[in-house]
Amino acid sequence: MAAIATALGYQLLASPSSTSTVSSTPTVSSSSTAKSPIGAPRARCGDDGALCEDRGLLGEADGAVPDGTTVFDNGVPGVAKLDPALLDALRRAATDAAGDGVDFYVDSGWRSLEYQERLLREAISKYGSEEEAIRWVATPKTSAHVSGEAVDIGRSRAAAWLSDHGADYGLCPIYANEPWHYELRPEASDHGCPPMYADPTRDPRMQQ
Repeated sequence: MAAIATALGYQLLASPSSTSTVSSTPTVSSSSTAKSPIGAPRARCGDDGALCEDRGLLGEADGAVPDGTTVFDNGVPGVAKLDPALLDALRRAATDAAGDGVDFYVDSGWRSLEYQERLLREAISKYGSEEEAIRWVATPKTSAHVSGEAVDIGRSRAAAWLSDHGADYGLCPIYANEPWHYELRPEASDHGCPPMYADPTRDPRMQQ
């Protein structure tokens, strides 16, 4: 009996405590729960296993804008790559609007050709035809977002402020069906903003 007790005691001392055992399961980084950038990873399509068109993942570098982005966020390419004159007008207006307790948030600004193409394809899928889709999403060739000459301003208070004061800075809404879409019209400070087009298909620039 003494020999058995001695053997058992030795085993207990040699075994690691259950409370100190380190799990072999790898820890999942918290970054894995972050939202994926716009786009999808490469995938196979069709019975023949042919690869789908692969444009890679489209994120901030292509113009995707994180929630809460303002016109002062130089670290966001969708803001930083806007036309300098447009960006200057936006920042002057935003500075004055802040005095009224209004912030300018950017829903979309500059976009890469690839990003605009992706948005157009999604619009075609949603609306059923390119003819209908281009009422809402311009082609990469004609989009003022691709050239950095357009910005989509979010939040109703900012839209209301720009409706009253935007022309003073040359900031004008261009399309009646997209009241959030603003472009720079410097002459507006003297003559007011020009009449809006019903939608982009009525804009002569879109007929190129």
